[in-house]
Amino acid sequence: MRSNGRQRAPGASKDAFVTAAQELLRRRGYAASGVSDIVALSGAPKGSLYFHFPGGKQELAVAAMERSAAQLGVAMAAMLDSSDDTGEAIGRLVDALAAGLAGSQFADGCPIATVALETASESEEMRAAAQAAFDSWLDVLQRRFADDGLDDGAARERALTVLAAIEGGLILARAQRDVAPLLAVSSQLRAL
Repeated sequence: MRSNGRQRAPGASKDAFVTAAQELLRRRGYAASGVSDIVALSGAPKGSLYFHFPGGKQELAVAAMERSAAQLGVAMAAMLDSSDDTGEAIGRLVDALAAGLAGSQFADGCPIATVALETASESEEMRAAAQAAFDSWLDVLQRRFADDGLDDGAARERALTVLAAIEGGLILARAQRDVAPLLAVSSQLRAL
């Protein structure tokens, strides 16, 4: 029971922890997102964190990365499906990322890249979660390029180029506190 007398729905604490971890990982990264910060942001009882995530912060971070990857993959697929012109669809995707980044005052980076940059060499579980996330996004892009007539190898290379450009643009834009790198990526990818 919560202090207001209402009972929390089954799974609500687990969901609240994952949602809070998603936000903090996107904004601060892994090292700067403490368990106490995640608990405070979630509003869930601290004791239930280790019930849901016996592996602690790392297990929770992996769950948050997996959810973020799935959510962004769905959004990416929807954006690509929104136009018959792949370049235009990708350009609009990058423009939306630029608007989101600017809207967050450059606080909200890529939830996967932010964590991967600091943990990939330290934790095999975190590295694997980042790889799985990026692979899922590459698959979305590769399918679109294959639908456009590229063979599997060329479609995969194009997907890698596009994702690398987007991720690089996000990092540069966040560091510069300016969307100009993303707008340049958007312009170039529209022409690709």
